[in-house]
Amino acid sequence: MAARSVSRTVRGLLRAAGRGCSSGGPVTLPRSGGPALPEAQALSPARRREFLRDHAAPFSAFLTDTFGRRHNYLRISLTEKCNLRCQYCMPEEGVPLTPKANLLTTKEILILSQLFVKEGVNKIRLTGGEPLIRPDVLDIVAQLHQLDGLKSIAITTNGINLARLLPQLQRAGLNAINISLDTLVPAKFEFITRRKGFHKVMEGIHKAIELGFYPVKVNCVVMRGFNEDELLDFVALSEGLPLDVRFIEYMPFDGNKWNFKKMVSYKEMLDMIQQRWPELEKLPEEDCSTSKAFKVPGSRGQISFITSMSEHFCGSCNRLRITADGNLKVCLFGNSEVSLRDHLRAGASEEELLSIIGAAVGRKKEQHAGCFPKFQDAPLTSSSLPSGDPFHIQGLRASGSFSSHMGAMWSRWRLPQVLLPTQLKLVAGSPWRFYSSSPQDPDHSTKCLNTETPAVPATPRPSPLSDKLTHLDATGRAAMVDVGGKPITERVAVASAVVFLGPEAFALIHQNQLRKGDALAVAQLAGIQAAKLTSQLIPLCHHVPLSHTQIQLEMDSARHAVVIQASCRAWGPTGVEMEALTSATIAALTLYDMCKAVSRDIILGEIKLLSKTGGQRGDFKRSSNSEPSQPQL
Repeated sequence: MAARSVSRTVRGLLRAAGRGCSSGGPVTLPRSGGPALPEAQALSPARRREFLRDHAAPFSAFLTDTFGRRHNYLRISLTEKCNLRCQYCMPEEGVPLTPKANLLTTKEILILSQLFVKEGVNKIRLTGGEPLIRPDVLDIVAQLHQLDGLKSIAITTNGINLARLLPQLQRAGLNAINISLDTLVPAKFEFITRRKGFHKVMEGIHKAIELGFYPVKVNCVVMRGFNEDELLDFVALSEGLPLDVRFIEYMPFDGNKWNFKKMVSYKEMLDMIQQRWPELEKLPEEDCSTSKAFKVPGSRGQISFITSMSEHFCGSCNRLRITADGNLKVCLFGNSEVSLRDHLRAGASEEELLSIIGAAVGRKKEQHAGCFPKFQDAPLTSSSLPSGDPFHIQGLRASGSFSSHMGAMWSRWRLPQVLLPTQLKLVAGSPWRFYSSSPQDPDHSTKCLNTETPAVPATPRPSPLSDKLTHLDATGRAAMVDVGGKPITERVAVASAVVFLGPEAFALIHQNQLRKGDALAVAQLAGIQAAKLTSQLIPLCHHVPLSHTQIQLEMDSARHAVVIQASCRAWGPTGVEMEALTSATIAALTLYDMCKAVSRDIILGEIKLLSKTGGQRGDFKRSSNSEPSQPQL
């Protein structure tokens, strides 16, 4: 018996008995006098789609839950496999995979898709794992495209294979694309994913724009201590490209050790962005939308927030999910699943499958267990939660020179110029090895350290230095300074440190042959992490949301030393010199730790503030003639 006939028969019986359906949804009879299906089948495919849309049957009772939510959006996982190994997602060696025999076949995917589309699903999204590594993904899209009533076929991908496959996918019927990208820094991308491929993802984004997909959606999961410092860079990306950059609140998937400290709430993100773009416009929300959309006036694209945790959208949820092994999930956060695969392989009829689906939908809860309504009244802020950097990479910025190929592509993508691929650079004819997290000077100078502070468009208001300790109260006890009344300005500070290694350790670092690994890279990451954790290390320091942190390391062969320079930048009421000093110091200590097995005759010295700008007491710049030439303790 056809699924449509079955569903109509069930509705008729329920109506005759004067009862609601098992899912609790409203039950209506088919339109009387409606045109027969054979009439539609005699039309051309295009006219047939239009005919069926205009004469659609009442929405399926099987896909309507007890809260009246109609589920017309189905997500299908094509595979559990992925070609990346993201540190927050899976271990480097991967995860145990379901045996291939237990995964849905192409035929089974199409049978279930047809059943759901007959019942009213009009949008299907293909997910993974990484869906584009499934060999028959083109065939699946093409056959889904033939289903009457299906209006949208979308895919969510990490973008690695996108540029190569997208033209064929579009011809097969794909009409919507979401690309996952959590960082715009190539070095951070490689560090987190344990794979190269940032340029492939950007090429895929460019290809989607070129082929006319609009908008191209870029999904960015925002995690404290990982990438919240890149929010403004992502917004800037939407100014020049027709993208919908979607900031997603970090959610408690199994195995990613979710906790409150990692989540950056929608309101906190919005506040950070509005400090830079106060003219940000709110856009109208669509029905059943999961996002809150905004636009910077004059931008080609827009930004959105997926507020799954702080302001959930469960009340309008219209999504169902089928896993790669054929389990139906009515809620992404729920643990309950029902195997459609097992019933399908046991020979269940469409009527029996619909009964199983309807029962599962009927059990769907009003909201998922991960919702925290209190966030709506008391959103998380950077001052209310300690920051953390479990991946040791936040703030990483790029430096070094491009290959001409990458430079051309980067220019074509219109990315902010600060976002260059981090490279380890050995300068020809020089004994120095450089490693930097900042963009190189336009003149491509081989001098890595530059104590000149970039010009800051802020007007300092000098005032005499205080003759009192500001961190003491009237009774002489330690107290945190109240900065609530201070103006919000851009603050920049640069600090430095020197690690005198001795000849043996210096040679090993220069040749990158330490048994522990690349000491300069590890020290750089440690310095970045330390800058963000300063308020947790120095008790009376305020927590400052840094907008930019950069670490530069230069090998000084004359002194067998590594010279470290740390620069921190933020918009706020208080300075960032402590962040810069902490960053330089921890980077120096990390070098000591990396080299102590080789030599204990290592000296840390010359830890000092080089410059600061943006404070009420005026700018500061250390004079160059005060530089000591010998170790100073």
